[in-house]
Amino acid sequence: MSRTQYFGMNWRFIFAGFAFWCYKRHMGDSAVKVLIEAFLDYLEAEKNASIHTRLAYERDLREFTRFLEDSLALSSGGAVTGVKESDITAFAANLHGTRKKATIARKLSSIKSFFAFLLRKEIIKKDPSALITRPKVEKRLPTVLTVEEAKSLVEAPQGNEGKKINAEEILKDRAILEVLYSSGVRVSELTGLNLRDVDFTEGTIRVLGKGGKPRIALLGSFAIDALKRYLSFARKNALSEEPLFIGRGKKHITQRTVQRLVRKYTLASGINKTPTPHSLRHTFATHLLDRGVDLRTIQELLGHANLSTTQRYTSVSMERLMSAYDKAHPRANMKAE
Repeated sequence: MSRTQYFGMNWRFIFAGFAFWCYKRHMGDSAVKVLIEAFLDYLEAEKNASIHTRLAYERDLREFTRFLEDSLALSSGGAVTGVKESDITAFAANLHGTRKKATIARKLSSIKSFFAFLLRKEIIKKDPSALITRPKVEKRLPTVLTVEEAKSLVEAPQGNEGKKINAEEILKDRAILEVLYSSGVRVSELTGLNLRDVDFTEGTIRVLGKGGKPRIALLGSFAIDALKRYLSFARKNALSEEPLFIGRGKKHITQRTVQRLVRKYTLASGINKTPTPHSLRHTFATHLLDRGVDLRTIQELLGHANLSTTQRYTSVSMERLMSAYDKAHPRANMKAE
């Protein structure tokens, strides 16, 4: 940990402590906005939550706070000790019909985490969300491409490398797609890569996964070749600390740009599916499983903390197996006489 990171983390702890002192000593029960900030700092400092996770929690809690204020369940000052279980259920009911079950479940999860945090810090004496249950969300199987579809997608960027116009973009796009499919990295991990993270000798890339945990991901020969062609054509004099894939202002390419890129080449390749960058991660895992790679190895390659997260791919693989059987076996769908 660097000196900057060390002192930055300690300042966050100091701020959180100051927030609680202000809350208890001076602000009574009217500092919900301060407590939300303290909760977000706790997520960063103690849970090592990513910026995307913290922003999602913040949006959910701000929306909940606005609902309570509009319904007069929360004073304009932000009293939190008076929030009741019925206020939370009313918030969930208000979302019903306009939001998906998964969205409602996530927002309730954010609220429950917030009040559990306040209870641990002795800001509240009773957790009003303790008995709240989240709606059951149907687990949809992820979008997975066939081997032929994945090949069509990653090979969709075409062009003449002899011409500077569009050549750099085409080579970069091809490299991005090859790396996503070859390594199975998350789009957030891909967009955070620097040149120094690539090891061409070992055929690996070093990524920062969820919670800032470093991990080594593997690259296949096609991805290595695509990266070399992109770098030799467009980034000959680039420094090792520079982003691997650059966007506007020579900064890291954004996740939104990668999403648009996948959508663009999906249309160009004529695939009758709507994959996202994360679909290439699902495809990576499923194709490995189809070829006999064990779940523990796939778990390591994906950077999953729990094997249960990886096990969902067995459902995808079995569904594909049954589908192939139904199509191929002459007696699979015949009615017995």
